[in-house]
Amino acid sequence: MLRRLLPLALALVAAPAALADGPPVVAGVDGVSAPGGKVRYLAVSAEGRTMVEQIQVAGVHVRRVTSLHGMWVVPGVALDGTAGGLSGDGGTLVLSRPPASAYQARSDFQVLRTRHLAPVQRVQLRGSFSYDALSPDGSRLYLIQHVQNPSLSRYVVRAYDLARRRLLPGRIADRTQRGWVMAGWPVTRATSADGRWVYTLYARPGGTPFVHALDTTRGVAHCVGIPWRSENQNPLWRLRMSVRDGGRTLSLRWRSGREYLAVARGTWRISHSAATSRPGSAFPWWILGVAGAGALLLFVLSRSGPARRAAIRSA
Repeated sequence: MLRRLLPLALALVAAPAALADGPPVVAGVDGVSAPGGKVRYLAVSAEGRTMVEQIQVAGVHVRRVTSLHGMWVVPGVALDGTAGGLSGDGGTLVLSRPPASAYQARSDFQVLRTRHLAPVQRVQLRGSFSYDALSPDGSRLYLIQHVQNPSLSRYVVRAYDLARRRLLPGRIADRTQRGWVMAGWPVTRATSADGRWVYTLYARPGGTPFVHALDTTRGVAHCVGIPWRSENQNPLWRLRMSVRDGGRTLSLRWRSGREYLAVARGTWRISHSAATSRPGSAFPWWILGVAGAGALLLFVLSRSGPARRAAIRSA
C-alpha cells in the first residue's frame, strides 16, 4: 500500500512547482539508486536535521549514515518520479533544499562524497535554481535557472564548476537552434549507462514537445522536437524513455512496450514515428486541487525512515 501511495504523494507535491517553473525540486521519497542498483541513498528529515542513509538494497541494510543540519531532499528531475543527484561513477551525491516558494531569492545545494557520506561542499546561489544533472565524475553540476517573468514558465540550463566553486557564465543551449525557448513540463527522463548523456522529455502545451539531450561531459545540449500532430499532449504522460544500442539510440515507448519513435544520438534523426499521436486519457488535473494533501503525506513519510526502507524491500 505504501509503495502505491509514494508516487501519488510525489506527483501532488511536485506538479504545482513544475507547472510554473519547469523541473520539480522535490524528489521521490524512495531516494536515488546507485549504478548497478545494489545501493540506494535516502534523505530522511526530522526535527531540523536530515539523516542521509546509504542503504544496501539486498536485505535493506543501512551501510552508512550522516546527519546534516536543516532539511534536504534528493532532487527530482521529472514528474514521473525519477530522482537525480548521483553522478555516473556513483561517487558524488547532491542534495537540494526544498524551496519555500515558486520563485526563490536563494538556492542551496549540499555536495557529499558517497564513499564515507562526507559533506564536502555547500553551493549557495542567488536566484531560483533547481538540480538538473551531474557530470559522470561529479566535477560539474548542471542546474535549471528559473527566469522570473509574469508566467514563471521559462528557464535556462546553467553549469556550476564544483572544483573551482563558481557558476560558469552563459547558458547550456542548443547552438544550432538559437531561437529555441526552454519551457514546458518534464515528463520523464533517461540516462546513458555511463551517466554522460541525460535525456528529458518535455510536454509543451501550445508548442512543440521536445527531448532535451544534455552531454554532461562536454557541457553541450541539443533539443529534438517531437512530431506530435495533436493539440492534446496529455498522452505524452504515458511515454517512457530508455537508451539502447550501446547508448547510440534513445527509444520512446508507450507503457505497453510498443515503441513510438527512436532518436539517433549525434545526427538526432527520428525514426519509427507513429502516423498519429496515440489517444489516451487526459492528465488528471484534479490532483492539483489536492496538492496540499499530497504535501502533508510527503511531510509525514519523510519522517518515517523504517517505512521508506520497507518500500524499498517491496520494490
